[in-house]
Amino acid sequence: MKKIAMFTMGTRGDVQPYIYLAQELNKNGYDTLLGSHPCWKQLIESSNIKFVPIGPDIDIEKEAAIIRGKNKNPMLSMLKTMNFVFDIIVESTGDVFEVCKGMDLIVVSHAQMGATEAEVLGIPTVNVTIQPEMIPEKLRKKTFIDKVIGGLIAGQVAKPYNKIRKKYNLKPAKDIGMIMSSNYDLIPISQYARERNPYWEPHHVFTGFWYQEEKDYQPNEELDNFLKCGDKPILLALGAMSFEDKAEVHKLDMFVKAFEKTGYRAIIQGFQKSLQEYKLPNSMIAIGSVPHSYLFDKCKMVIHHCGFGTSAATLIYGIPSIPVPHVLDQKGQSDMLIKLGVASDEIDGHNVTEDKIISCIKDMELHYEERYQKVKQLSEKIRNEKGLEVAVRYIGEII
Repeated sequence: MKKIAMFTMGTRGDVQPYIYLAQELNKNGYDTLLGSHPCWKQLIESSNIKFVPIGPDIDIEKEAAIIRGKNKNPMLSMLKTMNFVFDIIVESTGDVFEVCKGMDLIVVSHAQMGATEAEVLGIPTVNVTIQPEMIPEKLRKKTFIDKVIGGLIAGQVAKPYNKIRKKYNLKPAKDIGMIMSSNYDLIPISQYARERNPYWEPHHVFTGFWYQEEKDYQPNEELDNFLKCGDKPILLALGAMSFEDKAEVHKLDMFVKAFEKTGYRAIIQGFQKSLQEYKLPNSMIAIGSVPHSYLFDKCKMVIHHCGFGTSAATLIYGIPSIPVPHVLDQKGQSDMLIKLGVASDEIDGHNVTEDKIISCIKDMELHYEERYQKVKQLSEKIRNEKGLEVAVRYIGEII
């Protein structure tokens, strides 16, 4: 049985795609292992995937939210978060190196974890990219100015990885392209959601979205009763945004009041700390982790932070969005949903107001049928792509 290892760092949205891929690889006869923060042990092992702890035992979602809460500029917020994760990656290279020994293939995550270690050990790699903006445009004809500016940016992006390369006496990489696999770079995005950049090299391929249907999921009695006793609710799912201690109570209050004023029932996902001392009206319910494949079909629309996984799920399961992006990569997901015609105008995650929430809900009411039909049509096309099967076929060509 061929052995595959993959490593990822970050919030649940950075981990979930690799859980789906590992499950599909195991289903196809591979022995797959996933390394990540110790806080994701239960999540990964409950998905029947071998887990290896990598890095310090911290609540990564809370840590990332604290960093974002201190930086209101989306670009600065993203860079600070990336630097925090990069430091962990550099410190973890010894653990990653040991896990890579004896593997037949390393699936290199969007954080490039395992790439250098695999190079040292002579193990083939396949890349995964969930932020296409990071892919080098190698086929674009560049002016002198482009080369100068591009070289400076590329050098900064490669800098943390060169710290790892130095440990193994490898020559520095001039850009991220020198670190990425030349076999395949699998992009778990649908061709119906985004256009492929014509300036990418051919080995960067869209596979379609990755997801698993959790058909055996059974809701608890409270959620089941709530869903059965009224109209479809709005789902509020702000991901790691709802971990910001100082702002989250006020933010939650604005959403609750907006739902009451527009007459909607609502499901609140997240805000666990605030909800300990916050009494929701009877028209609303708080929940923990519930699969998108179950929940999205039961809701009318979803207000979300535009994380990679949640944005993909809205298209996979066919539900209109009200986007509330918080950092730069989330802004890209928001733009994608709006361009596809399946979302309202966005609410800036740093400037949420009750009036803006109400305005977007009313806008969604006005255009709901049009957006709902569009997202349902997209959902059918996306599900027919079978992105995980495509990804496993590409991997099978290399291993």
